[in-house]
Amino acid sequence: MRSPLLLLTALTCLSACSPNEVGDVSLGLFTTKDIKLDAFTDPVVTGVTCHVSSIEANLDLADPSDSAIACRQTGPITAAMIAQIDKSKSGEVLFSKSKSIFFKSMKIRRIFDAEHQTLMYVSYSTKETSGSFKHSLSTVPLWGTEAYLNIVKID
Repeated sequence: MRSPLLLLTALTCLSACSPNEVGDVSLGLFTTKDIKLDAFTDPVVTGVTCHVSSIEANLDLADPSDSAIACRQTGPITAAMIAQIDKSKSGEVLFSKSKSIFFKSMKIRRIFDAEHQTLMYVSYSTKETSGSFKHSLSTVPLWGTEAYLNIVKID
């Protein structure tokens, strides 16, 4: 009888693991919720790494919507990288992760603020929770990078 329960527990733990996971904080003995910490490198602007924290609920049908994001320059950012990104006001989705069986997901979107020469990364939930769409914002200025100098010369 213990073997099936042990197998189910092991499979649940493995399914919650992400290849990008860099940390896991338990919220206590009497909860199935943990804070998962993931590292995410921008696929085009590879000199930017974002760390995202979100609450995940093992053995639960719906995950909470809360998340936080912090992005920093961790390598070179070039004008060629900036030339490749979507520069529309809505930007582009870089990452999406299912958060429940009820079609809720967490997404990360990159938006370029050309006037202030800044990359904005927003993490958000696609379903309203408690009257609000949960979201978090982080910015990476291009000041001091090769991309900033080249963009200024072009204008």
